[in-house]
Amino acid sequence: METVSETRSHGGTQGVYRHASEATGTDMTFAVFMPDHEPDETLPAITFLSGLTCTHANVMEKGEYRAACVENGTAFIAPDTSPRGDNVPDAEDEYDFGKGAGFYLDATREPWAKHYRMRSYIEEELPRLIAENFPIDPARQSIAGHSMGGHGALTIGLRNPDRYRSVSAFSPIVAPSLVPWGEKAFSRYLGDDRATWREYDAIALIEDGAHPPPMLVDQGTADQFLEEQLQTERLIDACKAAGIDADIRMQEGYDHSYFFISTFMAEHVAWHAGHLSAG
Repeated sequence: METVSETRSHGGTQGVYRHASEATGTDMTFAVFMPDHEPDETLPAITFLSGLTCTHANVMEKGEYRAACVENGTAFIAPDTSPRGDNVPDAEDEYDFGKGAGFYLDATREPWAKHYRMRSYIEEELPRLIAENFPIDPARQSIAGHSMGGHGALTIGLRNPDRYRSVSAFSPIVAPSLVPWGEKAFSRYLGDDRATWREYDAIALIEDGAHPPPMLVDQGTADQFLEEQLQTERLIDACKAAGIDADIRMQEGYDHSYFFISTFMAEHVAWHAGHLSAG
């Protein structure tokens, strides 16, 4: 693992790191914020999955999480959203597919299958690397995300309820199998058999019996993608039908941007920290 940069901020260290990933077959860059702590202390951590077109840098630069992480004694991990590199296939001029749009799945169709393995990267490889290189407690983990990353956080949380103490999302794509962003990505990464899509769809996972750890979702009512791509009402209805006590909040007047995310980020960090400190 290579240190790209380490910068003092808010009583902690904001680092950016690079490593050769076995899952994606590429170099991957990620960010970790570590609050100051005692030499023998391990900290709980929140992993934040970003949305379409983003890298690790978007939330690192605009998410405004560091002060809240220091206050709550919580580390913050920000991975990239897809593999990168000259040899990685891409869909030029398509912001919602290819590089920057990994959808946190393991692709099975060519030419995507070799490198687009973000599920394996986030669920398996990155947690191992973090545990080996940072004083983070693997038993105290939570996951969060925005938009495509909100989809990733919800589905990963639903598939791994014993690994994550809590899951939260800003403006998540809750039913990607039923909206244009998801249908485009899933058909090209996974093929036309929609049965194979269900493990990457939060609504389908809930319908199939999955129950998440404690869940918090914030969605802006002025989000330009709400009606066509996000469809938060589907998640509300699915949770009610399954008896899942999720806290899904419609935030009046907020849009899809980091102005929205940064407004409520400290609440999400503190909410996760409460679950991470319990037990």
